[in-house]
Amino acid sequence: MTLEIGKYNTLEVIKVVNFGIYLDGGDEYGEILMPTKYIPEGTVIGDEIRVFVYLDSEERLIATTETPLGEAGSIAFLKVRSTTTDGAFLDWALSKDLFLPFREQVGKVSVGQSYFVFIYVDALSSRLVCTMKVDKFLNKEEPEFVKGQEVDIIIQKATDLGYKAIIPPLFSGMLYHNEVFTPVSVGVKTKAFIKNVREDGKIDLSLNPIGVKRIFDSADVIKEALEKHDGFLPLTDKSDAQMIGDMLGMSKKSFKQGLGKLYKLKQVVIEEDGVRSV
Repeated sequence: MTLEIGKYNTLEVIKVVNFGIYLDGGDEYGEILMPTKYIPEGTVIGDEIRVFVYLDSEERLIATTETPLGEAGSIAFLKVRSTTTDGAFLDWALSKDLFLPFREQVGKVSVGQSYFVFIYVDALSSRLVCTMKVDKFLNKEEPEFVKGQEVDIIIQKATDLGYKAIIPPLFSGMLYHNEVFTPVSVGVKTKAFIKNVREDGKIDLSLNPIGVKRIFDSADVIKEALEKHDGFLPLTDKSDAQMIGDMLGMSKKSFKQGLGKLYKLKQVVIEEDGVRSV
């Protein structure tokens, strides 16, 4: 077993003391303290515990069962707690804040604002720190995603084309304006679908399912909306795309596909001024 600082490790309890327990960090790191407040109830010597390991304010290795908002080698969207002449301290849900050195900042950093950062272990101090220069850490290799695959994303920034998004751990994708029918903002975590992986490795995303699943999902959304509106929606295949997006959160193409599916199943009738449940 090789212990990794800044990541989760499964370690064995080897000693119990009045202020906590010690875990086996192997030959390289020796005994690692877990303070009493983090110890799961009923823990005894010989148990194995999944813990996050990092250096505390006194540069000691500490194990915790707390869950940080990011680990070494990942990108996170974190809020600034305080700033100094040396850098800033970010809240990442641990008792010790994450340090953002001044040299790793991009532009002005303000208390209370959140920023995308890449978390890493400093080679000299072994401390966990972060940088705002996240783009240079994004994966440049050809992704193994397939069309239609569901993925988690974090909205990174708005562009003229749409929204740039992070696909954890380190891929980047683009969500185009014509694929967004519900409000999104920077830092929001959501589900998306792989629309296309280009030859240059760039990834196009969609908030709506792709292919057959998309048709069934859009049909379900239309059925649910009909139930909420007494069995009638003032929408047809000639309705304005913006109106469809505002009412159903989908594109006009998805609406027409879902409506066609319901019509074939004889679950709706299409009238001149809208669609009605059968």
